[in-house]
Amino acid sequence: MRLKKTYSSREVAAFTGLSARQLQTWHADGLMLPAIPPQRTAAGGYTERRYTPIELFELQVLADLRTCGFSVPQLRTIVDALRDRFQVRLFDATGGGEHVTLLTDGHDVYARTPNGELFNLLKDPTQPLLATGDRGRLREMGTSTRRRRRRRTARASRRIKD
Repeated sequence: MRLKKTYSSREVAAFTGLSARQLQTWHADGLMLPAIPPQRTAAGGYTERRYTPIELFELQVLADLRTCGFSVPQLRTIVDALRDRFQVRLFDATGGGEHVTLLTDGHDVYARTPNGELFNLLKDPTQPLLATGDRGRLREMGTSTRRRRRRRTARASRRIKD
């Protein structure tokens, strides 16, 4: 894959498996804002929203979290906690920086600082946890940006058979 400066909503949807409607809703709700928002045109339509490679990576992480069963309000809590408590973006916490590392056990999302403090981002991101026991259940969060297969519609399946 060749890295581009910006990606269209259609390209982001193809990479992440998110729908165009989800991207539009997340933009309207402020969960994930595109680098270039849509602009009204003279003809009465709108230009396409465009995302940077970093935003594409963050959307892939959010899509992966949705696949694991995390709700959109939980995603917002994670993004807000990283921004407000640790002053980092989701990208920085998932391999793009060294200040905070995101971990998950499948039920909660944790932030680990360089000095080893652990914070539960979904319960109380200001209170460090006393971590005892098996830390092997925690896995570091990140993603590989890869093209996901789109589901075929019934019409497309019929077209292939004909």
